[in-house]
Amino acid sequence: RAGRTAAPRLLRWFEEMLRNICPIVARAAGRLAAPARRPVPSTFAAAAISRPFSSEELVPGVGKGKTSTGLVGVPVDHDAVPKMITRYQALLDKMAASDMPEDAQYRKNVTAIAEFRIKAAKENLDDPESVEKLCNCGQVEELVQQADNEMIVLDMYLRNRWWEYVKDNIVIEHNPDHEADDDGREWDAPLEKNTA
Repeated sequence: RAGRTAAPRLLRWFEEMLRNICPIVARAAGRLAAPARRPVPSTFAAAAISRPFSSEELVPGVGKGKTSTGLVGVPVDHDAVPKMITRYQALLDKMAASDMPEDAQYRKNVTAIAEFRIKAAKENLDDPESVEKLCNCGQVEELVQQADNEMIVLDMYLRNRWWEYVKDNIVIEHNPDHEADDDGREWDAPLEKNTA
């Protein structure tokens, strides 16, 4: 009797070993059916499935069909264009509320860039590719990061009042003769405030 009960147990143990260790051999032996495998949807298909119903065509890699920036650490942000407007406007508001003179060159440069990018974003709110083409400084996700980084620089500029160290109307000339350019100052000498 012990021999009759051991055989089925041994067979179950052997089938379990086959199932866990060698499924290919088990399927080839016909002991187990091949497990049903569900296809894994691509990130494009997943985006198409998860978005609400819309009659607009979803094109892979473009607009709402964009699944990757191609840049490590920079995820796709389908709301980057409105974020650009908000962030660049925050730069303009911060400069307007500061005591930085309106004729400071840094303020002029940042204002010109911010206003241009806000205008490009407002005119092409639903077309991030056009915003990227107009701004010509990377993808919209990068433009948002640039605004964030400029805010950090602006904070330092205001805190240190760096416009006081910039002299106006300096004639910049390039002279590759370093000995002729040497005015005796060391490169790490402290800055002098502009007294004019």
